[in-house]
Parts: sequence; structure tokens; C-alpha cells
Amino acid sequence: MRGLLLADKPFLLEMLDIEKSFPGVKALDHAQLQLRYGTVHALMGENGAGKSTLMKCLFGIYHKDAGCIKVEGREINFTSPRNALDNGVSMVHQELNQILRRNVMENMWLGRLPMKYGLVDHKKMYEDTKKIFTDLGIDINPREIIGKLSVSKRQLVEIAKAVSSNAKILVLDEPTSSLTEEEVNHLFKIMKTLVTRDVGIIYISHRMDEIQKIADEVTVMRDGKWVATKPTGELSIGAIIKLMVNREIENFFPPKVNVPGEPLLECTGITGKYMPTCTDVSFTLHKGEILGVAGLVGSRRTELLNTLFGTMTRAGGEIKLRGAAIENRSAGDSMKNGFALLTEERRATGIFPEGSITFNAIISSIDTYITAGLLRNSKVNSAADQVITSMRVKTPSKRTHIKYLSGGNQQKVILGRWLLTNPEILLLDEPTRGIDVGAKYEIYQLIIDLAKQGKGIIMVSSEMSELLGICDNIIVMSNGRVGGVVKRGVEFGGIAGEQETILRLAAKYV
Repeated sequence: MRGLLLADKPFLLEMLDIEKSFPGVKALDHAQLQLRYGTVHALMGENGAGKSTLMKCLFGIYHKDAGCIKVEGREINFTSPRNALDNGVSMVHQELNQILRRNVMENMWLGRLPMKYGLVDHKKMYEDTKKIFTDLGIDINPREIIGKLSVSKRQLVEIAKAVSSNAKILVLDEPTSSLTEEEVNHLFKIMKTLVTRDVGIIYISHRMDEIQKIADEVTVMRDGKWVATKPTGELSIGAIIKLMVNREIENFFPPKVNVPGEPLLECTGITGKYMPTCTDVSFTLHKGEILGVAGLVGSRRTELLNTLFGTMTRAGGEIKLRGAAIENRSAGDSMKNGFALLTEERRATGIFPEGSITFNAIISSIDTYITAGLLRNSKVNSAADQVITSMRVKTPSKRTHIKYLSGGNQQKVILGRWLLTNPEILLLDEPTRGIDVGAKYEIYQLIIDLAKQGKGIIMVSSEMSELLGICDNIIVMSNGRVGGVVKRGVEFGGIAGEQETILRLAAKYV
């Protein structure tokens, strides 16, 4: 019955036979997508399948090489994002593009600031922002500097900004990657409201459970090509995955083969200097252990990793590595002590977008490739090849600019970069954020293999299934403090009991 109702709805957007090439790679090969009025259409595929590229062709960021795009039956070719916005198409990108030193409302209305007598009308801008936030149930001060907000709140601002443009077509690229379950449900309510107004929503996500909850139809892409479009009700999670990767995936997590050994890192009373930060955090990381860090948004998980790595100032507490006290007062100190930090935001703090894969791979260990004051190209190229091969990076060349890679392949390059420094302790902040199920499995396998080699790994994740799938023990953060520790294998009533315990501990100091 649902399929019949869908068939009755006309197409709001048609993208037919879209082609797009970059130097050395054909990103889109006769790709297509058809979006109906008042529906949520999931766009799925592995990293590098062409999903974001297709949407950037729609939004005027890229200019397609061939094909036809129609909005409400009229052929269009947007020349810029502003052109797309003016014609009712809005997009929330996976990687946030915000001016961090400006406030929320300025970011909301950037490029369309309300004017009065030739000056920016700050009063109207505040009132308009407040009204939209109130309508959407978003509790954020419009005058707050956006760089001081958590990633999840910044993402909500971007969603509100897209809604504020009164778009007929709304593209959401991994909008829930940093949201809590409560915030995800809030977003879904907003989406359902928009659908009742005949807005068409294109929803890109790697979270299968979300797709089945919110989407009416699913289009799957692979290697830049259209594979299938079907009503969501006709597809199981297994069927979607098989269409995406062209093979069966029986297990979402690799077998656990690492065995934790003697204590490697002992942290006592770790407290940051500047708020918001972590307070009086103590734990022990063992050799060969994968230690998860769980908690709600605002629990200071990221702040804990940054304090350990020296990128946030530590006011108190002690860090011992193999029984000896270390300072880790800066990133340089931490790297010398064998630490590596994979940050949550690839684009802002992970990659050098204008640099090649080679440059991005070797930059953290560049001193090792210098002899007599000269950079040895043979060593550099060998190291880049090693990263590409060992991490299975999909790229036409090591000279390709990293900005042209998918998010998952960018993440692999960054992981490979840190492995070239031969770290003893890896601090991983949301290592699989925005990554497809196939690439996730590869990264999980890598993490387990590193732990098997005796490395200590501390991993922050917002996905509880991920923490329970590969971690040996889990610290639960609550408002900057340790709410408790869930020791895997200790009876909590199985996985469901462990999940319930984690959620209870996460709310301990809220």
C-alpha cells in the first residue's frame, strides 16, 4: 500500500544521467536520483560512491559534465550555492562550514544579512533567529560565538539555517553524525513537519536504523553509478548493505583477538584548566586494550582526549606512561611520548585540503625523511605508498589532493599518517564518523590489529553499538566527570544490560 501511495506523488527533482570527472577519476557515471514531493529519500552507498558529489552538482558547488537536472519539471543548472538557495534548494554539509569567531545568528544569515538604512539590522537578525529556533525547539543563544558550541549544536544551527531559507528541496548529508539519540529524534520531528509542507528531503546517512525509521524511498549508488531505487519497506538492512558493497556482510564487527596486558597508561585526577573541560578523571589503560569513552553530548569526552594530548591546558592530575610521569603539555611533547590524536572534525583539524595525499600522509613524521637538510623524495613516496596500501585508500594517485577523496578515505589517510609515527597510544575521537559500513569494518579491524600489537587505544564514540562491539572496557563520562566504568565480560544482563548501565551512568552528574 505504501508503495502505491509513493507512486501517486509526482517528482519534485529529477537528476538523470549525471556525469562528473576530476583529474584521474570519474566520480559520477550516468548517476540518477528522483525525489518526490513530500517524501524523505535516502541516498546510500559506500564512501566514494559519489553521493556527496551528486549533491554538490545539484547545489552548484560542482558543475556537472553531462546529464539533466530538473526541479518541478524545469531544467536547471545552478551556477553557485547562492543560486541554488535562491531557487529553493538548501544543503547541510557533512563537514561544517562556519565562521567560528562570529556568533550564531551571523552564521545563520551569512550572505543574506537583514539591512536597515544601509547597516546590518542586528535586532531583526536576533529576532528572526530566535523565532526559527523557537519553532524548531532549539535551545541556543543566537548571540553565542559559534566556535564555543559543541559540534552537535553547531550541526543543529546548520539545520536551522537550511530550514530558514524556506527550501522546497533540503539535502541533509550525515546530519546525525554528532547528535545524541534525543537530538536525532528532534531532527526527525522537524523533518516530518517539513514533509507535510510538501518539502522533499534527500537524506544521506550510513546509519541503517535511521533509514528505516525516516525514509520513504532509498537510492543506492556504487562507484559513481546508480544501482537501485526502492521503497524502504521492501529493503532489509542486509539487502541495503548488499546493494552498497556488492557482497554479503555477515558480521558488523571483526573477531576480538587482542588481549589486554600490563598497565601502560595511568591517569589520576586529570582536570582541565579552562571550562568547559574534564574534572578529576582517573583511569588505567592496559597494553593491548581498546578503552571506550561513552557519554552524552556535552559530557567532555573530546576535552578529555585533548587534555591528555596537550592541545588543551591541564590544570591538575598526573599522567604516567609505563610507570614514569610525563607532562604532555603540548602536541609536540605528546608525539615524542608516543601519543597520536585522531580528531573528531576531519576537515577543520585533520586534513590539509589543498595538499596531496602524500603531503597529508607524511606531515606528522616529516623529520624522518630529511637527510642532510634535504627531503628525500624516495623515502617520502615510499611512506605514502605504504599508507595507501596498508589502509586500502581508494585514490587514482598519491599526488591527488586529499579534498577530492571521500570522507572515509580521508580518515584512512589520517590514520595512516599517525601510524607512520609509530605511536604507543592512540586517542581516537569518533574514528568512524560519516563512514560507510564496509569502511567501518576495515577501520575496526585496524584498531583491533593495533591493539593486538600491544598498542593502547582510547576511543570516543557516540555509537553505543560500536563501543560494545570492539572495546574491552568503557569509561562513561558525565558532565566532565567519570560516571562509572563498564567492564566488558562482567555481568550486566548482556548487551541490553550494558547499554542500560551506560545510559544510567551517563546521566549521573547531569
